Amino acid sequence: MFKFKIFKSLFSKDEEDFKSYLPDNETASFVLSIDNIEVGILKCHSGKWSFKYSPPFKNKIHEYQKIIGFSDLEKLYQSNSLWPFFRTRIPGLKQPAIKEIIERENINKENELELLKRFGKKTITNPYILNIQENNMHRGRP
Repeated sequence: MFKFKIFKSLFSKDEEDFKSYLPDNETASFVLSIDNIEVGILKCHSGKWSFKYSPPFKNKIHEYQKIIGFSDLEKLYQSNSLWPFFRTRIPGLKQPAIKEIIERENINKENELELLKRFGKKTITNPYILNIQENNMHRGRP
């Protein structure tokens, strides 16, 4: 079963709304970092997203600011939708270069997890790095 969501484009006013979903049968974990410090873990599991700050970041909070939308260092954040902080890592899908990558790599442009895996590592909107934890990826779990 898929959970569809409609997103407005973050990059172009003339881009149409598009449907995206988070598959119920896929899981993945991402490590968010800055300056080689683990900030937190973003997880996708059973069609839901979660984010939690990591101890190394909590120990250095006097040197860094909390992420917008994630003000509580102790909270496990959960959502059916990918938060804007992470969503902005997925580029506008109508850009010719992005369309070419999607076609060439056979990426499902409606699967927000696939899109985040492919395009989410870096963004021009902030200095954080988002790396997938390969050993935690599962597709089509029984």
